[in-house]
Amino acid sequence: MIVFGRLALAVFLVAAVLLSSAAAAQAPAPPAYGPDSERQADAPRGTVTRHSFESKVFADTKRDYWVYVPAQYDPKKPAALMVFQDGQNYVKENGGFRVPVVFDNLIHQGAMPVTIAVLIAPGHKGEAPPGNAFKRNNRSFEYDTLSGDYVRMLIEEIIPEVRKDYTLAEDRKMRAICGSSSGGICAFTAAWQRPDYFHKVLSFIGSFTNIRGGHNYPALIRKGELRDIKVFLQDGSADLDNAHGNWWLGNQQMAAALKFRDYDYKTAWGAGGHNSKEAGPLFPESLKWLWRAEAPGGRAKTVR
Repeated sequence: MIVFGRLALAVFLVAAVLLSSAAAAQAPAPPAYGPDSERQADAPRGTVTRHSFESKVFADTKRDYWVYVPAQYDPKKPAALMVFQDGQNYVKENGGFRVPVVFDNLIHQGAMPVTIAVLIAPGHKGEAPPGNAFKRNNRSFEYDTLSGDYVRMLIEEIIPEVRKDYTLAEDRKMRAICGSSSGGICAFTAAWQRPDYFHKVLSFIGSFTNIRGGHNYPALIRKGELRDIKVFLQDGSADLDNAHGNWWLGNQQMAAALKFRDYDYKTAWGAGGHNSKEAGPLFPESLKWLWRAEAPGGRAKTVR
């Protein structure tokens, strides 16, 4: 019996390895980063500065934010603005999205206007513990709540600080907002609440689920007042499925509602999970679509 048990276990382990290998072979490999996500020798480099901020809208919260300024910025010519949630993830040159690198390349190409990026970390209350500079204990409240508080913080507190040093365009079509996961629904909420201020939305693996009521957006889009906003949605079929809902289905419902109301929107569907493995390589093309009407080099190609 002992020999049989060991033999059965060995057979089971071999079968498990073979099945796992077969599944891995069938799973599509994540897309590779293209040249727009890599440093190009001819693209002038912008600068990135780090700042700290204490909010009154979200009382007793502190956060860091970064400001990217392209080399082509001219104070006499108002620049476009793009805001990022979870800015600590987007600002890294070797991270999933590589904002400074991608912006340098696309602005140099004329595929997007001269754009200043404001990359904001979520707020935290109290002092961050040692080794954790981004204690995000206020993140869900700020990002997942379907209210105008977060966009009010941007408009009344953070962006005025940036305006002290840089000239920003007044045209709302020169303003975009981006995020992933809860940051993605936050970006949509900002434009939904203030379409007079933010025109463009870029959402990766957006949490349009019932964390704090986000599953209601498809119905609100279908029955609510039309907003003049432009929306890009990305998600993968292996995204999260938990007590809050199914992220893949939530994004599908968002797309269906936007289509029903004839919004200007674009989707990018894949087979990935709740990460940036598909979204990161897609980031340059999503920006080209988002800024296609304002790109000085003409209409950028549309993401397929």
